[in-house]
Amino acid sequence: MSEIWWDVVGLGENSVDHLLRLPEIPSLANATKLEIRSSTHEPGGQVVTTLCTCIAMGLRASYIGAFGSDEDGERLRRTLAARGLDLGDSVVRPVPNRSAVVLVDERNGDRVVMGHRDAGLALDPEKLPRSALTHARAVHVDGVDEAASIAAARLAREAGAHVTCDLESVGARTGELLRELTVPILAQGLPEAITGEHDPEQALRRLDAPHARLRCVTMGAQGALLLEGDRVYRVPALRVDVVDTTGAGDVFRGAFIAALLRGLAPDAVLRFANAAAALSCTKAGAIGGVPTRDAVEQVLVGRV
Repeated sequence: MSEIWWDVVGLGENSVDHLLRLPEIPSLANATKLEIRSSTHEPGGQVVTTLCTCIAMGLRASYIGAFGSDEDGERLRRTLAARGLDLGDSVVRPVPNRSAVVLVDERNGDRVVMGHRDAGLALDPEKLPRSALTHARAVHVDGVDEAASIAAARLAREAGAHVTCDLESVGARTGELLRELTVPILAQGLPEAITGEHDPEQALRRLDAPHARLRCVTMGAQGALLLEGDRVYRVPALRVDVVDTTGAGDVFRGAFIAALLRGLAPDAVLRFANAAAALSCTKAGAIGGVPTRDAVEQVLVGRV
């Protein structure tokens, strides 16, 4: 591998989340009027939340993405810079920043996310900062701009980096992206949706991901599962007082990357990421819930 500039480079989504806490999340079949208990604007977005987690774990991180030129975008850039995230390879476009309305159920912290992203925020694979992607120990991508993610993953993998992902749904080019990853980390139900195999372990095994040394699926309240070749590791979800589950999967990925780059064994990587995700659920917001490395390790020590 060439000289390293960054521990982690992330490419993908950022967002300003309009967080509404409700006594319950109404169903469409039984819609009613509900009181909004609180309303806040929180920094978020799956890739930048993962990168902020990496920074909280002591890593150097840089972000490739597009911000809007509105007040939301400006506020988010300030927040991310203050957390130590390098934005030198991000751009600002004359459109609104990506935003989301997040409904949080006060009873259990479950949430519904409704987002909007202007087409002007799309990333062009021909304009990616190649040097950043080939001088990182790990590169993390999502499935929002698939062509850009595929190009970034290929560049990073060929340069010798770990290439991780945050995929929540099947896109037109998900198969191509999976074939460029070295550590696919998929959301609950996605391996089944891709392969048609109902069992999560067997679904991970059937993924067409030839470069994947590790394969992981997050399973919410059921914990997480990790494959290393023929070996399978499982961890249950930790019991915590849940405030908000927003960003838990993103925090899981950031902690996973941090543990992986520290050289921890696969089972220890999984336990560390799982504990970080659980801790993130005890606070409101995506980036607002990011724990420190010390906090995660204290939880793990207490459960040995």
